[in-house]
This record gives sequence, C-alpha cells and structure tokens, in this order.
Amino acid sequence: MPPNELPDVSNLVIAAQDDNPTYSATTIGNRGPNSTHGSGSTIVLSPQIHDETRQESRYGEPHQSAGFWDPRMKNIRRQVIFEWARMLVTLTIFIIGVLSLYWAVLFHVDKNIPTLTVHVVDFDAQVAPYDNVTPIVGPAVTAAALQMHNSPTQRSLGYTFVPPSRYAFDPIAVRQAVYDWDAWAAIIVHANATALLQEAVFTGNASYDPTGAVQFIIQSARQESTYYTYIVPQLQALARQFAAQFGPTWVQTVMSNDSIPRDVLARAPAAVNPGVTPLQIDLRPFQPATATPSVTIGLIYLIIVAFFSFSFFLPIHMKFVTPKGHPPLHFWQLILWRLGATIATYFFVSLTYSFVSLAFQIPFWPGPGSPTEPAFNATAYGRGSFVVYWMVNFIGMNALGIACENVAMIIGQPWTAAWLIFWVITNVATSFYSLDLAPGFFKWGYAWPLHHVVQASRQILFDLHSEIGLNVGVLFAWAAVNVSLFPLCCYFMRWKQERGQRQAQRDAEFYTVYDAVAEDQKKYVPKEKGALPPVRKRGFMRGV
Repeated sequence: MPPNELPDVSNLVIAAQDDNPTYSATTIGNRGPNSTHGSGSTIVLSPQIHDETRQESRYGEPHQSAGFWDPRMKNIRRQVIFEWARMLVTLTIFIIGVLSLYWAVLFHVDKNIPTLTVHVVDFDAQVAPYDNVTPIVGPAVTAAALQMHNSPTQRSLGYTFVPPSRYAFDPIAVRQAVYDWDAWAAIIVHANATALLQEAVFTGNASYDPTGAVQFIIQSARQESTYYTYIVPQLQALARQFAAQFGPTWVQTVMSNDSIPRDVLARAPAAVNPGVTPLQIDLRPFQPATATPSVTIGLIYLIIVAFFSFSFFLPIHMKFVTPKGHPPLHFWQLILWRLGATIATYFFVSLTYSFVSLAFQIPFWPGPGSPTEPAFNATAYGRGSFVVYWMVNFIGMNALGIACENVAMIIGQPWTAAWLIFWVITNVATSFYSLDLAPGFFKWGYAWPLHHVVQASRQILFDLHSEIGLNVGVLFAWAAVNVSLFPLCCYFMRWKQERGQRQAQRDAEFYTVYDAVAEDQKKYVPKEKGALPPVRKRGFMRGV
C-alpha cells in the first residue's frame, strides 16, 4: 500500500460490549516478581471498572427535580410524612416525660412545707437565777408559733416545740443544731427574756435592747432560695403576729401598774413599746452575689462543656485509626488514649471554670468561722479552699462528662441532644432546689452527681456543715462506673459504625478496604450486588 493511502476499514466489525461492567479480580501475590506489594491477601479491582464508570457518568442524563405531588414522589412522600409524624410523636412524649420532671420537683411544695422543721425552744424562766420569775415572753412566742402551726388558711413551717432539756438548757446548742442541719431554723427565747424586760420597766433602763430576748436562727447559704422564699417570710409573719398580740397586752399591763412612776417609764421607752422584737441571726449569709453561678446556673455549663468535649475531640482522636501515611493504631490503645485525654481535658477545663469564680472575687482566702456565730465570707479550708473547689469540679466533670461520652457512643446522633436535655434537667431539678420540698419520687436525686457537686461547693464556699466525704465518695463512684463502661461503649460504637458501613455497601457492586501495606490507599473489592461485605476479622482471626 502506498504510504499516503488510508487503509480500508469497511470490513471491520465492532465487537459488542456488555452493558454490565466486568471485574477482573487479582491478588497482589500474582503480580509477578516486579510487583511492589508482597501481600497475597489484599484483593484489588481492575482499572476497567473506573473507565466504564467514568464513561457512563459522563454521558448519562442528569437528575431532574419533580413537584411535591408528582406521582413518582408517592412512595417517598408517604415515607417522609410517616417518619416525620413518628419523630413528632417521639419528641412529644419526650417533652412530656422529661421536661415534666423540672415542673414536678416543685409540684408539692405547699404540701411539703412542714418538712422544713423549725425548733421552738423556750428557755424563759427555765434556768437559774431566772427560774423564780413568772414567764410572759416565752409563752407568748410559743402561742404565736402554735397559732401559725395550726393555721387553717395556709401551710406553715414544721414548728417543733423542743424542751430546753434536750439542749442541756444551752441556747448555743440550739444554734449548733441549726448549723448541723438538725433543723432548718430555730426560735430561741432566752432565759432572762421576761426578767430583763420587767427590770427595764421598773428601773427605767434606757439601754434596754428589745431585740435580745427572742432570736430567729437561720443559715441562708444552705439553700438561699428555700430560705428567702419559704422560711424567712413565715418567720417575719410570725414576728408580726407576735408583736400584734404581745405588744398591746404588755403596754396595757405596764400602764395599768400604778406602782411604776411615769418618769421611770419615760426613761425606758423601748421596754414599754415594743418591749420585745425578735432578732434574726443568719449564721452563714449567702454572699457575695457572684457566688450564685458557682452553686446554681454556672454548673449547667459545666455539664454542657463536658458533653460537647466528645464532639470537639473525637475527630481528633479518630485520626489515629484513619490510615493516612501511617498504620492504624491498635484499638485498645486508642481507648486508653481517649480515656486519658478526656480526663486530662476535664482537669484543665475544670481549672479554667474554677478560675472564673476566682476572677470575679469570690473570696477563697478567709478561714472558717464559728459554727454558732454569724460568719461573713467564711470558707471551709482557708487559702486551700480554691484547690478543694477545683478538685470537686474536676471529679464532678468526670462523673458528668464520661457518662455523656458513654451515652453518645451508644445512642449516636441525633439522640445525643435528647440525652443532654435529660441529663441537664434531672441534675438541675435535684440540685438547685431542696429535695425536702420535692415529692418522694425524687429521692433518687440524692444519688445524682450534680447534687453532690452543689453540696460540696456550698460547704467549701460558705463553711457549712461538712458532708464532703459523702459528696466526693458519690462522685468517685460515678466516675469509676463511667470509666469501667468506657471501653465497652467504645467497642460498641465501632461495631455499630462498621455495621452501618456494611449496610450502606449492600447495594454496591464492590466494597472498599485499606491496603495492608500502602496504608493511605483504598482498594475496591468486587462482590455480588445485594450481598453484605464480609465481617472484618480482628486479632488472631485476621488470617482466617
């Protein structure tokens, strides 16, 4: 044929091609001596499938959208509406079941007001040398408290009339009982109440103080909302009722006594009217105001930060098992790394959280005060209080946060948000309000972690009656259970992820694996359409 003449192709026949792509599975071990891989166990897919797939995607028609009522949308429309309705019902039940816990904790407050015990102790004329005086102040206070206790119009505090002998006739022992949480409050009528009042009237004592005879003992730092909402208002009502009953009677008694010169009465007006005014003594005032977040709302953010550390750090941790230029880390070592990194995270985050309280000048440096005298800004451990406060927050984050990690690995998205709501509400409902006022159903709240974080924080910041051994013990128990469950939850999450991947590859004609030697390369292995990929073998089963 001449050099410039084209060949005759009229007799050539184009071979028919199968519409389905064909696979040529080869093993690395059969590549010959020039192969760069020495493993005989990894299966690779022939490049032919990639060429055909690219040709089909290149010339195939693009998807076209359709209207909502298009007949072709019938099945998917029905499926979406059903799943939406099912999710709506689930959320409705969740809202009713979980959010109701927050409302329910205060549902029986009026009914349970009597659980707030107030000890009424009348020492008037009970102790020498005043035992030869006919008491009038003590019986008047007792009568007013009894009238409040038997009021048919409103629930009253749990007034308990305690004989002075129970406290060895010592008023200081009554204060100690309030400090030790034997009672929420106490009413003390001193032994010389009547004697000093009568002496002031008869002698014209101008220095007589009407507030010294009767004392109301409280400690608002124990639970400020309970005191300011329920206890203090009723004690103030009792003081007004006592003044309304005792004042006129006492003035009438004094003015009707002709043996007392009027100029003597003029020198002691306070002894005539009001005569006696109850004095409220707060052994541990709740202050400063910036302490409120440290024992209430601020602790919600401690839960939230502990919860979101899972989503913040998990992608970083999983780089160990994603082969990109390195082999995947042993899974058990990944578990140890994650657990250690999580605890270290809580260590520094809890320190940062504690620094916020310090930055706003919550006093951590004053020492403890007397349990029977008012102490302002007293702390339990002096200059060591901040370290103890930090450690309580740290242990609390482990108790609260690792539980969130475990649950997040088990239930996954989107249910982790529902878990966060449940975890916050159940902890807040049993921590920020007095469980003495809650229905009996909430007794489980005494075992919840945030309840003990709050109690320990109050004890540290306000030098309250200490139960920190119990508080820290419960938090350590929560942390120990969480840590013991952590590896199981990690393995469960891996199993669930691999199961989901196998289900997603059911309808594919191949599945992917990482090359055992070239760790950062994926290999495509052919399989029958509709069949699940094989379960990945681990450990000594890897060779089976």
